[in-house]
Parts: sequence; structure tokens; C-alpha cells
Amino acid sequence: MTRRWVLHVDMDQFLAAVELLRRPELVGRPVVVGGRGDPTERAVVSTASYEAREHGVRSGMPLRVAARRCPDAVFLPVDFPVYEDASEQVMATLRAWPGAVVQVLGWDEAFVGVETDDVTEVALGLQAAVLARTSLHCSIGIGDTLVRAKTATEFGKPQGTYRLTEESWLPVMGERPTTALWGVGSRIAARLASLGIDTVTELAHADDAVLAGEFGPTSGPRLSELGRGGGSRWPDDTPWVPRARGRETTYQQDLASPEQVREALAELARRVVDDVAEEGRPVRRVFLKVRFVPFFTVTRGRKLAEPTTDPDVLADTAFTLFRRLEDDRPVRLLGIRGEMVPPPEGY
Repeated sequence: MTRRWVLHVDMDQFLAAVELLRRPELVGRPVVVGGRGDPTERAVVSTASYEAREHGVRSGMPLRVAARRCPDAVFLPVDFPVYEDASEQVMATLRAWPGAVVQVLGWDEAFVGVETDDVTEVALGLQAAVLARTSLHCSIGIGDTLVRAKTATEFGKPQGTYRLTEESWLPVMGERPTTALWGVGSRIAARLASLGIDTVTELAHADDAVLAGEFGPTSGPRLSELGRGGGSRWPDDTPWVPRARGRETTYQQDLASPEQVREALAELARRVVDDVAEEGRPVRRVFLKVRFVPFFTVTRGRKLAEPTTDPDVLADTAFTLFRRLEDDRPVRLLGIRGEMVPPPEGY
């Protein structure tokens, strides 16, 4: 019987896989992609090959830590244009599937809505089509909601497929911790645990009034719905319109003086304004991100008196936010994010 299905297509070790196509001699070796490819510098892992992951290397980990965990790893620099080109080919392949509705989530993943009487055949067909066009492998989760499809993908990795539906959701997921759910991190899980909710089943059957009391009238009930694997049942292919553009830099040498911070913020502001120019919408709110030595991060924001694309205004606002922190510790990372005015038609 023909019915609607959601497929979550997730490229396997995407950045590393793209690099291996360019360097086939590295196939089978632990490969780490991040920063400028120098593990002695301050940068984080963008992607690690499965061989590197076996040594505990994970995305977001400092390169120095990755080098300690896997001394034999090959470190490669991030090459954005190459990955963007590969991503465009993947997404074009998905959109070319007859009747597919594609919602892009990032470089390496997307939801695909299809109406079919054999969803497994479609999933295998998409895998073959992506491989034929890009020489890259992907895993596909199949579900009757976006949440179930995305969750199913992890059970199919690598290069496989897996299906989760309303009927199989709790038998498969029920005894797992709440952190197994999409969007539930350690902090939310700790707050749930304080309510006596530790597993997916307990969250699925939790009292919405109790959850609303802890997380708010909207977020609370959404969490119990998440525990049931519910939510949207069809991808949204509306073109994504960014609300903000931002830039940040981790400095190889700590910024030790306010003058150095001011100069660095000015450079970041210029880059943000260049990005904002592509959107054609001025900035109405500025956000500052500061990471002090050794690893203490603070964010602050301020609404501007008038929307602007003047980099000096953005830099001055960010520097004012920095001075108000009244923190003399050296700075290892700075970031500026500019929230733009909404487009005339809204988001």
C-alpha cells in the first residue's frame, strides 16, 4: 500500500570520505580532518574516519587530544570549497528522485519525503544513486516521523538502512537513556533525571504538566512528544533563510590586552558585515562570544539603536560587551554574530 515515509540520509564520515577520494592511499588508516591539519595548533576535529573513532577520536575534540588518543592518525586541513561541491552533488541527487521532498539539514544530511509502497527499495535506490554520482556512501534511517527517521539512521551506520515506526519505537528505544533522543543533551537529561525521568519510556509517559513546570508550557510537552518519537511527519523544503551571520576565531596565541581584543573584534566585524551583505539585510542585534583561558566561555548580546551594516558599530558594541565582563584573563577565542532584520515576507 502506498504511504508517506520520511528518510533521513546521512553521509558516512563525510569530510573524511571526501578526503579519502582525493588520497586513496589513506584508505584504512585513521584520518582526522580539522583546522589547518596541525595537531599542535588550537583547533577541533571536524570529522574523523571510523579507524580514528576506534581510538576515541570524536568531532569537536581538540586536535591535541585527538593526537594523544591516536598518535598514528593522519591530520588533514579543512577544505570548505571541496566539501561544499560534494554536498551540492549529494543534494542534487536526492532532489532528482521522482516525487522527493528534500529538507536539507547540513552539508552531509537531509530528510527526504517519499510516497511509496516499498520504502526499502527507495532507500536502497537513493544509496546507489548517491554512490554512483559521488563515490560516497550514506546511511539511511526510515521512519513515519522526522524524529524516528533521524534516530533510525544511527542503527543503520555505516552504509546501511534501518526502520523505526510508531509500533517499533518504544520496543527499540524505550529502555535507552533520554540522551539517545535527538536534541537531548546532558543538561536537559540532568533536569529530566531530577524529575525521576531517566529513560525514553519514562519520558514518553511523563506528565505534561510536570514537564511544563520544569521546561515551560511549550518545551515541556514537546519533550514528552519527543519521547514518543512524534512530531513532524513530512519534510519542509522551504528554502532556509538565515536569521544571523557570525564569525569566530580561536587564536594560536592568547589575546592578553584589551587593545588586542579590540583589534580582533574589528576584524571579525568586517567579516560579519561582508557575510551580511550577501543577505541584503542589516544587523539589528549583536552577540559576543568570548572564551577565556583555560576554557571558560561567555556569550552576551545587545540590541542596536538602529539596524546597520557599519562594521565599526558592530565592533564597538561587541567591545563594550567585552569590557562589561570585567574579566582580565587572557582570551583564546572571540566571536561576533549579527542577527539581521527579518525579510519582508518573514521567516
